[in-house]
Amino acid sequence: MTTTAAPGCRQGLDPRYHRLCDTAEPWGIILEALAAAGAVASVVFMLALLAFICRVQDSSRRKMLPTQFFFLLGVLGVFGMTFAFLIRLDGKMGLTRFLLFGVFFSICFSCLLAHAVNLTKLVHGGKPLSCLVTLGLAVGFSLVQDVIAVEYVILTMNRTDVNVFSELSAPRRNEDFVMLLIYVLFLMALTFLMSSFTFCGSFTGWKRHGAHIFFTTLLSAAIWVTWITLLLLPAFHHQWDDTILSSALVANGWVFLWIYVIPEFQLLTKQQNPMDYPVEDALCKPQLMKKSYGVENRAYSQEDITEGHQEMEDTLYAPYSTHFQLQNRVPQKDFSIPRAQARTSPYNNYEGRKEDS
Repeated sequence: MTTTAAPGCRQGLDPRYHRLCDTAEPWGIILEALAAAGAVASVVFMLALLAFICRVQDSSRRKMLPTQFFFLLGVLGVFGMTFAFLIRLDGKMGLTRFLLFGVFFSICFSCLLAHAVNLTKLVHGGKPLSCLVTLGLAVGFSLVQDVIAVEYVILTMNRTDVNVFSELSAPRRNEDFVMLLIYVLFLMALTFLMSSFTFCGSFTGWKRHGAHIFFTTLLSAAIWVTWITLLLLPAFHHQWDDTILSSALVANGWVFLWIYVIPEFQLLTKQQNPMDYPVEDALCKPQLMKKSYGVENRAYSQEDITEGHQEMEDTLYAPYSTHFQLQNRVPQKDFSIPRAQARTSPYNNYEGRKEDS
């Protein structure tokens, strides 16, 4: 039995892919275009990140490049997951949705969390984490969701078969889907809390990076609260479940790009600001010497210097000399009795006769 092709789709196309080309329901085409554009933008940013490695002057920003590249991989996966919700649900698509939805988001929020942890050290004047430690934190946080998703899928498939995801009732499937993402919600809350700590430090240059993470997580939380509420709302028709989830993926992916990736790229090649780091030789600077009150070193005390100047204005005090101080010697006064000296007589040359005129 042949099925009628949807408007805009070629004849004979599998009905599962009709949302990708159905002009009667253009929401699928719009979301497909936005997801494709976001995926292309993610790839472009990844290539640009590799090209700008040599142009990054700040070593602290350079250490974040591997983690940010890992973040872009997660964003690329988020946009790619949109197509899994545009294709109609069956056994394989159900496995992909349940397995990878939380994995890609856990990668994104784990990278943001690792970046926030690094910023809390920098904003308080601490040394930044190495690139391997930061990347290890991001990978470690994201692996927890991988274990949870794989365990859930294995237990579910062993209980029945691979078609269980499409055979479950919509309310039960949605509840399981949300329950599977509890760890991602925990990562989101932890990232939001850690990013708020970056506003408390004294090195304000790093607070802008913290603001990028803060508002990215805040808008992501708003998107998640919205789609979870709509997904679990009993009065909402379940034929819009795929629309809700695919819209949430596209919206959250573009939030990652516009609020975090693009602003971070603007600061990537910024010249290192010395005011963003503590002075390295701060501990080596001479400190003010305290006044000594000891008895044995009174020659070095400031009090004796002051007293010495008050008592003897003639004294030249040398603070790092011995107790024998240098003094200006005052010329001694002459107390001897003056001797009588004969005065020259005005008559020495007078002989008692007149001179001839």
